[in-house]
Amino acid sequence: MMDNKQASERPRGRPVDLGQQDLKTQILDVAEELFADRGYAATSIRRIADQASVNPALIHYYFGNKRALLQSVMDRALEPLVEAIASMKSNSEASPEHIAALLTSMAAGHPNIPRLLMREVFLPGGEMQQHFADNMAPQLGGALPALLDREKTAGRLRSDADPAISAMLIIAVCVFPFIARTLAEPVLGIDFDAGGIDLLNRQITQLLKRGMML
Repeated sequence: MMDNKQASERPRGRPVDLGQQDLKTQILDVAEELFADRGYAATSIRRIADQASVNPALIHYYFGNKRALLQSVMDRALEPLVEAIASMKSNSEASPEHIAALLTSMAAGHPNIPRLLMREVFLPGGEMQQHFADNMAPQLGGALPALLDREKTAGRLRSDADPAISAMLIIAVCVFPFIARTLAEPVLGIDFDAGGIDLLNRQITQLLKRGMML
């Protein structure tokens, strides 16, 4: 562990052993974790910079202000999901199972994002609530009812399944476990390693097949 003198002498700015893309990824990783743990308002650029071992000016150079950094954190995790859901529109099948696999894959790859969404999107007053509602929600959850309605018309979804409610339930069953992770691990004994997430996927698939699919 570095003493105070060593810490004060630590070079600031761009680490010489990291390329630009690696450095951006490091900053985004740290910001994602801190925004999820502490919330946007309680997380300063200085704290992110200290934990990422960079100069705050470098964060401003790459991302602009703190809100733009938060948006970049969310975009990195959610834009691939937006693209995958958009591609389903041209595919012949968009089953609840396939939708669930996309959602759990996103959450497994960015386990802090569900908690970040809860803080800054889903709860009243969230910093990104309006941006998300205007720019991402229509392409994410908002796109799912039409896909599920198509599944229902094709006879692959139960006739009594409401597409909009089904979309909400799929999102909930896939995302909530990662929001509850801090209690699910110690209290319920659920593992969130690769094996645990594979088991979660299989359980979700069985639940959806029995409850929604034909």
